[in-house]
Amino acid sequence: MKLRDLAYSVYERRLAGKLAGKPVPQHVGVMCDGNRRWAREMGYVDPNDGHRVGAQRIKELLGWCDQAGIGHVTLYLLATDNLRRAAEELDPLVQIIEDLATELAEDGNPWRLRMVGALDLLPAATATTLKAAQEKTRDRTGGVEVNMAVGYGGRREIADAVRSLLHEHAAAGRTLEELAEILDVEHIAQHLYTRGQPDPDLVIRTSGEQRLSGFLLWQSAHSEFYFHDANWPDFRRVDFLRALRSYAARQRRFGA
Repeated sequence: MKLRDLAYSVYERRLAGKLAGKPVPQHVGVMCDGNRRWAREMGYVDPNDGHRVGAQRIKELLGWCDQAGIGHVTLYLLATDNLRRAAEELDPLVQIIEDLATELAEDGNPWRLRMVGALDLLPAATATTLKAAQEKTRDRTGGVEVNMAVGYGGRREIADAVRSLLHEHAAAGRTLEELAEILDVEHIAQHLYTRGQPDPDLVIRTSGEQRLSGFLLWQSAHSEFYFHDANWPDFRRVDFLRALRSYAARQRRFGA
């Protein structure tokens, strides 16, 4: 082992040790950003090689989350805005996401998958593959619950939630006026893609960008944010632990 690797390993263990007994986020949102940028910087001709390396990093991340005792992770993998990309760029990315979902769903993995997004906007074969991965893991309880945000947009999610709420009340024979009288934020929250889960305590974004880009707009109202300069394929366990350390040091006031 090289001296640098040894020092890194020692530092990582110390950092993990210092987190013992500290507050741990129960839900972490991760914006896996910078895959194409990483590929260019590394000299790859095909930018999708960055997505492939990034997909493998996701598997490592889920292991880190299991070790930390985190219950839920939401991965921002494909935004509705990304669907406007040219087919030669979009199609390989969609295939990589399909392969990732299938791999995470393999026997022996502990993770329960949940697809969050407008799957109807995706190719039918892709939607079928993602739904199959979700169904295969439906009864798993041993690891983190993984929300795969594919064909996802925060505004779209809120619109879909309101639409679902309206349909529900119409089916119950209630009028719009009756709904308007009782409507509050919880009614909408019950129809979000992530319903039944806690809102994210921590949102991590890589690549140095400092914006949400439509990610979990409703759920992140009181989230803590951690922005990391490295591109996603270079995100290491020590960087993850630093994010947890930053989170643990913050005083969460929830607007109070």
